[in-house]
Amino acid sequence: MVDSKQAPLDSAAAAKAAFASVQDKPFPDDIFTAPELRWAVIGCGVIANQMAQSLALAGRKLAGVANRTLSKAQAFAEQYGIEKVYESVEDLYADPGIDAVYITTPHNTHITYLRDALAAGKHVLCEKAITLNSAELDEARAIADEHNVVLMDATTVLHMPLYQELRRRMDAGEFGRMNLAQLNFGSYKEYGDLTNRFYNRNLAGGAMLDIGVYALSVMRLFMASQPIEVVSLGNTCETGVDVAGGIVCRNAEQQLGVVSLTLHSKQPKRSIISFDKCYIEVNEYPRADHATIVWTADGHREEVHAGTEAYALCYEMADLEKAVAGDDSKRELLGYASDVMELMTKLRADWGVVYPEEE
Repeated sequence: MVDSKQAPLDSAAAAKAAFASVQDKPFPDDIFTAPELRWAVIGCGVIANQMAQSLALAGRKLAGVANRTLSKAQAFAEQYGIEKVYESVEDLYADPGIDAVYITTPHNTHITYLRDALAAGKHVLCEKAITLNSAELDEARAIADEHNVVLMDATTVLHMPLYQELRRRMDAGEFGRMNLAQLNFGSYKEYGDLTNRFYNRNLAGGAMLDIGVYALSVMRLFMASQPIEVVSLGNTCETGVDVAGGIVCRNAEQQLGVVSLTLHSKQPKRSIISFDKCYIEVNEYPRADHATIVWTADGHREEVHAGTEAYALCYEMADLEKAVAGDDSKRELLGYASDVMELMTKLRADWGVVYPEEE
């Protein structure tokens, strides 16, 4: 029997619980520290709603919204007090009153929005997976450079303060040499409906782009360099997308990363990063604000807290604003995203997962 108190929440329930936990608390004054940008969102789905709710906690709101169904954009704007509703994304891009765009649409649509928004001179925060493959991301980065705007990947682990704190201590040598990163992510998705986006090839479904991006991002953050050797096994379903995989990576420093993914079983999202002097355990790692360090010498367990889960999406927006203001450390986050995209592109190729846009 499963103890319901220990069972991990699904992402929507977890986000709702996180918001409730901070609803009556003052918003921290150390998150949004750069000059405020005027933001618009493309898409009105779950993650767009979470972003609007997150901003409300900070006393901020989106300036505009665009969606392919105008009525949905109007309803979204009414719900969150958004002033501007655009009849088309072209109208959004042409508006000088918008500085930055947050793209929340399905993976396979991202590159079209990225091309046009960046070329229009807008800074862009794009939901994971930022593109379908490395070629698309390289193209988007080139456009951003050409137009002197910031492009940022919205994968949460790149922005959570917990990982910044752990990496600071790692870089200072406190933990010794990093030897092994182990991560698993199991997210049970009902298999009966193969039009569900998780199994839909036409919507760039599959485990890799939806959940693998989190595991590989954490792995890459703690490795000294990009893996140069990757071996794996992946399972696909009848729609042609990947549903499970086991991955082993090694870099030039002989550091190993071991990742397991599945859409057919629920698992705790657990990462263990092993060093000479300790190991670090992070549970529910995509938006984690707490880690446990177990020291090798005496078994002492040190609890580390940094950031707040409920503000995960605020950290993303704040990092883009800091990058626009000249913080190079935030601009460098896209390099990790590019490394992860390179790995995902190779793994999908090895497993024979090809989307219509890639044919």
